Amino acid sequence: MQTYLAHYTSPKHSESATGVFEYQSASRANTKKNLHDARVKMLETYGKEAVSWVIDSVELKKEKDTRPDGQMELDFREPQKKKRPRKKEWW
Repeated sequence: MQTYLAHYTSPKHSESATGVFEYQSASRANTKKNLHDARVKMLETYGKEAVSWVIDSVELKKEKDTRPDGQMELDFREPQKKKRPRKKEWW
C-alpha cells in the first residue's frame, strides 16, 4: 500500500474549509477506488461535517531522504565534456 495526499475544499456556500490529509490505498492515484479510499478516510477523520466537502486532487506522498545524518553527497567525478555546437560555414 502506498501513502497519498488528498487536497479537499468545502462548497462555496458553506464555511470555507480547505486542507490536506494523508491516507493509504492499494489503488493507483486518481482512480475510482483510490478516490473512494480518500473519501472514506476523510469521513472517518472529520466526521459528518465533511460530507459536503470535495476532494480536488490526489498525489503520491514522496518519501523523505533515508539517510539519518542529513549529510549532503559530494560528487568527485570529472565533469562531463560538453560538445560544442557544430559551426556552420556559409560559403
